[in-house]
Parts: sequence; structure tokens; C-alpha cells
Amino acid sequence: MFETDRSSGTPAEYIARRSRTVGEMFLKRVERDGDEPAFYFKDDGDWQPVSWNTFSARAGAIASYLLGLGLQVQDKVCMVGSTGPAWCYCDVGGLLAGAVTLGAYPTLTPKQLAYILGHADTKVAFVEGIEEINKILARRDELTKLEKVIVWDSTGAESLMEAHDWLVPFERVLQTPVDRAAIEARVAAVDPMSTAIIVYTSGTTGPPKGAMISHDNIMTVMKDQDEAFAINEDDVGLSFLPMAHVAERILAFYGRINTGMGTYFASSIAKVLEEVVEVKPTIFGSVPRIFEKAYAKIMSTVEQAPPTRQRIFRWAERVGREAVQLWQAGKPIPFGLKLKYGLADRLVFSKLRAVFGGRVRYFITGAAPIAPEILEFFWAAGFPIYEMYGMTESTVITHANVPGNVKLGSVGRALSIVEDRIADDGEILVRGKCVFQGYYKNPEATAETVIDGWLYTGDVGKKDEDGCVYILDRKKHIIITAGGKNLTPANIENEIKASDPLISQAHAHGDKRKYLVALVTIGAGEAVDWARQQGTIDGATADKHIKALSENPLGRSNELQALLAEVAHDADVQKRIVASVQRANETLSRVETIKKVCVLDREFSVEEDELTPTLKLKRKNVEAKFQQTFDQLYEDEAFGLVVVSA
Repeated sequence: MFETDRSSGTPAEYIARRSRTVGEMFLKRVERDGDEPAFYFKDDGDWQPVSWNTFSARAGAIASYLLGLGLQVQDKVCMVGSTGPAWCYCDVGGLLAGAVTLGAYPTLTPKQLAYILGHADTKVAFVEGIEEINKILARRDELTKLEKVIVWDSTGAESLMEAHDWLVPFERVLQTPVDRAAIEARVAAVDPMSTAIIVYTSGTTGPPKGAMISHDNIMTVMKDQDEAFAINEDDVGLSFLPMAHVAERILAFYGRINTGMGTYFASSIAKVLEEVVEVKPTIFGSVPRIFEKAYAKIMSTVEQAPPTRQRIFRWAERVGREAVQLWQAGKPIPFGLKLKYGLADRLVFSKLRAVFGGRVRYFITGAAPIAPEILEFFWAAGFPIYEMYGMTESTVITHANVPGNVKLGSVGRALSIVEDRIADDGEILVRGKCVFQGYYKNPEATAETVIDGWLYTGDVGKKDEDGCVYILDRKKHIIITAGGKNLTPANIENEIKASDPLISQAHAHGDKRKYLVALVTIGAGEAVDWARQQGTIDGATADKHIKALSENPLGRSNELQALLAEVAHDADVQKRIVASVQRANETLSRVETIKKVCVLDREFSVEEDELTPTLKLKRKNVEAKFQQTFDQLYEDEAFGLVVVSA
């Protein structure tokens, strides 16, 4: 009833099983499926296919250009830009030339981008356009090893392109005659044990470190990719997550080369919900924050619905949750409940699934835990969300919930490519051929991370009798109270976020304190909906804000920021937040309960260096930035909102 059918469809051929390196895997895929579509992109409103042969010709031109520059094996090439065909052409082109490729988020500041380019000894950078050019220009004197910057879109940068001969238009590179013999010789010369890519960690606790991942690391994961999620020849995905992230890079992109699975590149983040209905993907991967936002939006919409529709939704939700709870307990679902669930599905759940095209076999997520309440709801609604676990240093994936073995709240069992164990202090350790080579130019950090072949993940977890692992939090995030209690803030924060759709983010604080307090933020979209419902803004203003958020989900105009602050300070909203945190407290142990909260007048942001590009909280930065706020919550009785008497 709640399981994905892995057997339907013709299984894809996994090219990795007869390949030594990523470049070799790509050439074998082209040889096998040359005229088949590799991916689709939108042009003038229509989806245009790009065949594997066309992909090969463009990647080959890039490789030949790089070889013509004198690029040597293991030289570094970096891509900086949004997810799309150009990023993929350049990544594969670099690998075909024997280079080590790396990606950088386009949201990085000039200083952050220069750090990565410089630290990696980057020789050639491929960038999206004028914005990235200006970031590099701001720090050009520091980048002494950077020889060429190739620009995908030169619009607005024409004068700069003429003034600097190290800036090269992408069109010129694509016109390079392909030297097949030289490419094949270079691919053959690449050692499978050598570094294929460097992935810079998001730096939640300090400067980013460059994790070196070998071809053999990647091939190890690719060869057994179907152990977790079996891919069929007719499966299709929608690609929109940043390519600089290891999951989208390896599991999604290299995984598509391995399996031949087609994908559609979303025109932009703003277009994802529109285009997912057109594409109707069968595989959909995303970060947990997307599902949390979707849950908040659903619940917020229900709150605004007429009473009759609210009652129908709540009834369907209760029916679905009851069925999921029985399934998870290994108990049969009574016939009467099955009938009710069928009706709930027709009336409510099928309409929710239609938002994602209606035929997703796997929703895949990882990177951070999702509140059990949210997971349970989505499974009840027929969204098979499979939580997996891994990290950059373990080549993305080591554990996964899979069809036939799902435990909500866990990340599943260890895959066959690794062995795992829990250290005495609760840290999760893994060992296997997927463990990375180490950090580039940082042997000290490498020695601290890999000991006797075991990767010390930095995550604290537990394992049940079936071998399923539960992630509690990052080891460095553990709160040790004044009473000596060790608490995991992620669990507490997830309960707070799940307690009310208005709440977008939460940060629990209490290290060396007698009790816990929290910062809470209001979601921008939810604030607009609330203000419209209360009549404090008119429909046209609300629609303008919602449109702006759909076009740039992380953008906040001055007008929207002012509205957020107004909503955050509203007395009724603050009472609601207190009641919501009280509900969250009911699910927590006494020592975990939040005693006071401060509702911030803005959300945490990437620009303020409070969130990583994958929207994970940078705890160290938040703790430092809001130190005075935390002190005031403890020292000033009149400050903040009291949830429970301390």
C-alpha cells in the first residue's frame, strides 16, 4: 500500500559496471545510446532534447580546448553557475581532459569564491555571466594560477571581454575541433585511484574544506546504485538542485550517465512547481527544506480554506496517518480503514500528488533530518519519501531507506559498499571503498577525519536491532546544559518547525545554561498569507509578494522585509508562536523543553552567512551573531516570550 514497485519497467544498464573512470563511463554511454536524449532544456516555451552524441560533441570541444591550453592530468577546472546543460558539458569536458573538476555555488561572495578558486589552484574557470565575472575581477590579483575564465553568457560583459584577454566566450570554446584521439588517450591515462573531483564542504563550522573524491570512489557508488534505488529505462527526473552539491553532482548527474536516465533541466527555481507538472518525473530528489516548506504551505492553505474543506482534509489526514502508523508497526491495515483511505486518497491526497506530476516512484532526500510528523504526513498522502544518509567524504551515500525496508525517522541500513558502527560517544563511523581520499592541502584535517580506515562522520546517531541508523545531530552541535545533560538541537528544532506552518526556522540554544531558549523566524510566504487573511495588506500586494518569492525564493524586498517584521511583532502572532512551541514541548523530554523564545523580524539567510547554500543552519555563526540576544533572554525577564516558567 505504501511501497514503491521496483519491478515495473525495464531495468537500466549500469555502464559503471564496465568502466574504470567517470570519463570512460561517459564515453561508453555515448557509444551505447548516442542518438537517445541525454536531457531536455526549455527554449521559447518548448522542451528541446539534447542527445548523448550532441552532449559528447560539446564536451569533446571543451576537452580539446583545455588540452590545447596545455592542461595537464590533475590540473583543476571549476564551474560557477546555475544548474543546466552548460555546467554538465564543462564538467565532463574537464574530466575527458584528465582534469580534476570542482564546482562553486553562484551565491558565493567574491571573497568566498576567490578562496575556493585560489585554494584549489584552479587553472580554468567556467562561469555563468557578468555577476561571476565581477566577483572574480574584485579579487583577480589574488588568483595567480587562474589562466582563463570562460563565460557561458557574455550579455552585458562585452566591454570586459574585450578588455581582458583571459576572458573567453563559451561559443569560441565550443567551436574548437574535437581531437578524439587525444581525448581517448587522455581518458586511458587517468588512474582510477586518482582524484576525479574536489567538493568544497559548505563550512557550517569554519572555512570550507576541499574533499578529494577519486574515480574509484565514484565508480564504487555507481556500480551498486540500484541497491538503493533501482532505475528503469523509462524513468525521468527534473534537475534543479545546485550542481556544486555532491548529491546532485554524483547521484543525479553521474547517476544519469551511469543509467542513461533522462532528465529535464528546470528553467529556474521559480519554475520548478510549474514545470514538474509538465515533466511528470518518476524520480524526484530534493533537500529536506523543500519538503518542510511544502508541508508548511499545505497546512497554511488548509487553515485558510472554508470549514467544510478543512474538516474533509483533517479527516483524510487522520485516516492516512493511522494507516501509516499500522504499516510502520508491521500490523495489517483493516479492510474498513483501506476503504476510508481510498476515499481520502480520491478526495485529498491525489490532488496533492498532482502538484508533482502524479507519477513519482521515489522522492529522495537527505542532508538533514525531517520531523517524523512531516514524513508521516507525506507517506500518508502517497509521497514515498526515502531518507538516505551519507556525506561528501563518503561519496554521498552510505545508508538508505529502500522499498521493502522503510523506517520513518531513520536513514535506513548501511549499503553493502560500507560497514558501519557507533562509537562509544555515539559518533557514526563508516568504512569502505567510497571513503574519500582526504582534504586537499589539509593533511591535519584528513588525519582527524579518517582513522584506521574509519571515516569519523561527525554525526551522532543510534542503531536499532534491525541495523537501521537514526541521526540525532552533528557532534559539534550537541548542547551540554549546566546540569551536564547532552541534548541534540536538531530534534528540538524539527519539532518546533513542525508545530506551526508560520514557523520557518528555529535555533535552540542552551550550552552551559540552566535551560533552553530558542530563536524562531516566520516564513515570508506564510507571513504574506497571514497578513492577507487578517486584512492588513490587500490582495494585489499579497500577489505581488508571492510572485516575487516564486521568482526568487530567497529574495526579500524592503517592502516584504518590513511586512515580515510587522507580522513577527504582532501580538496575536506571538501568542500563536508561544502556543505552537508549547505543543512542540509536549513531544520533548523535560530537559529539552524551550522556556523562552525570541521571534526575529527576519529569516536566517545565505547572504548574512547564517545558512549554507543548501539551506542548513550555520550554528556557529548564528550563536556568535545573536550572542547578545541569547544573553538577554536569560538576563532580562521582560525580553522575549515566556513559553514555560523557568
